Amino acid sequence: MAPKATKRPPAGTTRAKTVASYVAAAPKDQRAALMKLRKAIKAAAPKATESISYGMAGFRYNGKRLVYFSYWKDHCALYGVGKGTIRFSADKPLADRLVTKLIKAKIAEIRNDALGAARPNP
Repeated sequence: MAPKATKRPPAGTTRAKTVASYVAAAPKDQRAALMKLRKAIKAAAPKATESISYGMAGFRYNGKRLVYFSYWKDHCALYGVGKGTIRFSADKPLADRLVTKLIKAKIAEIRNDALGAARPNP
């Protein structure tokens, strides 16, 4: 029986293992916007932990997915703060106040879900 083939990323590419390495691998023009976004998320959710999942940088709060962010050829994106994706360009990054508001709302949602799961049904 032949050994099972494993899929590898294309030559010249590697998967980031940390959020710092993910951001560092971004194109120079997008890196500043991603660093600003990362800093705003950390400020809004200091107890959140960084993670890499689905090939994107992300944050988890109390073991639950909080948000993810990524970079693409012509835009950056923030995932997990509502029903859709928030796309933005590197030259027009998201405002810190908006990021804080979105993150606080998502934390409240995670907390409410945890409280609802802890309560017995009448």
